[in-house]
Amino acid sequence: MEQSHSESLQLERLVDNALGEIERLGYCSRSRERYRTTWEHLIEFSRREELGDEFSADLAARFLEEYSVRDTQVDGPRDGWRQRAVFDVKVLADLAKNGHIERARTVVQAINLPSAMQNTLHDYEQYCKDRLYLRPSTLLLRIREVTIFLDFLHSTKARTTLDQIQAADLSEFVSCRDHLKPKTVARIVSDMRSFLRFLTMRGILQKDLSVELPKIRVPRDATIPSVWAQELLVRLLSVVDRSSAKGKRDYAILLLANRLGFRAGDIRTLKLENLRWAESTIEITQAKTGTPLTLPLTNEVGEALIDYLKSGRPQTKHREVFLKMKPPFDPFRENDRLYYIVKYWRQAAGITFRSPQKRGLHSLRHTLATRLLEKGTPLPTIAEILGHTSLESTCIYAKADVEALRGVALEPEEVNHAS
Repeated sequence: MEQSHSESLQLERLVDNALGEIERLGYCSRSRERYRTTWEHLIEFSRREELGDEFSADLAARFLEEYSVRDTQVDGPRDGWRQRAVFDVKVLADLAKNGHIERARTVVQAINLPSAMQNTLHDYEQYCKDRLYLRPSTLLLRIREVTIFLDFLHSTKARTTLDQIQAADLSEFVSCRDHLKPKTVARIVSDMRSFLRFLTMRGILQKDLSVELPKIRVPRDATIPSVWAQELLVRLLSVVDRSSAKGKRDYAILLLANRLGFRAGDIRTLKLENLRWAESTIEITQAKTGTPLTLPLTNEVGEALIDYLKSGRPQTKHREVFLKMKPPFDPFRENDRLYYIVKYWRQAAGITFRSPQKRGLHSLRHTLATRLLEKGTPLPTIAEILGHTSLESTCIYAKADVEALRGVALEPEEVNHAS
């Protein structure tokens, strides 16, 4: 953690400031209590070890070395805070370094902006709907990021109107997000750029400050896809309780992700009419790209869907295939990534990974692509299965050279699914 002059804050005062800030940002009482527990243990540790009464990187490191844990290495129910200790201490360090806390998942409604800012934000949101035609999920994320930016301007820089924005404000805001992944920072900068151009177009800014934003370049193949070992995948699927309604639903969802490469968004929005039983296909319009996709409805996936539809799915007017398990049996929320479905059965199977990797539904999609590649399936065929509009997207999975693919022709009849 980088030292700064503001880190010389007296520890108890820093904690008091942090608790006030997370309450202002709309954290729920349960989250606030967890942070309070971690930070009180930090204060107690500092006193016991006689490390002084100031927050420092050394104090944080020594505290985490002794107390932080991973996964299920918790002694008792009162020690649950230890699983989140690293993140909780990092939040405190952010306040010490930057003078504010960035809420991981900001509740936009809890942020109070000056009326002039709020009105302009509302106009921009309408502009994104009417002129940019952003998908609801994309719009929600963009408005969230712009709201965080406006809260930074108001609470940290004391700006009350948007014509007061300075280029230095942009640099400082982006700099305080340097703890995020480059891909995330690139998206935030893109959202800010769009908003600043809107302000210029409306005459609120006399100069287009979007050109002052840094260009964040993220190599498309910068990360290695997370892949499940075959034996772990077998364990995951075999542990699912297919005698229960939840198990029937979750098993069909897991197969759609791993056998057909469905994204979470397409699983959420899959409707009964998308299942073309007579043709043995599933036909959808992909939520991410807006392009149509037709995939074979294999026997394995089809049988799992039939089992759920006949014996697990509640009677309802909803057309979505997959519904929540509790009344009123609504479809999944728009931004629900269904991570907890994989987590539930992974923990039931006692599956752990030797090295850090992603563990959600998308990792099952990664695994499908890798298995197909291992079987010698041509990359254009894999691209068709995954619904990619560009071979470059498929190359991220395969780490292949685009130049080597130029002469490869797509043979639709070669489409084959991992079993």
